[in-house]
Amino acid sequence: RFFVNFPSAKQYFSQFKHMEDPLEMERSLQLRKHARRVMGAINTVVENLNDSEKVSSVLALVGKAHALKHKVEPIYFKKLTGVMLEVIAEEYPNDFTPEAHGAWTKMKTLIYTHVTAAYKEVGWAQ
Repeated sequence: RFFVNFPSAKQYFSQFKHMEDPLEMERSLQLRKHARRVMGAINTVVENLNDSEKVSSVLALVGKAHALKHKVEPIYFKKLTGVMLEVIAEEYPNDFTPEAHGAWTKMKTLIYTHVTAAYKEVGWAQ
């Protein structure tokens, strides 16, 4: 969904930046592998919400890697987490209560805040 909604994000992925068909993207092993890494990082953050140092550390690593190595514009983190909220709400409508929505919105803000702080720390300049 992310790449369908924001096709410009594909420019950062040499393995599937030329794919146009959403089904082809969905079947891409490289894309699935990256999605697992993304969800693994988010899972680590969720599991460590009571450990602010661990949360900061994980998200700083993500931010620095995407700023320095991958050269990804930080706005894509906000876009990605927004799409994730949409999908969670659609897939789990009975469980996505106003409280759950509020919690995920806070998570989205937490991720974006920490990642963009890492970008600033490394002197990100477009």
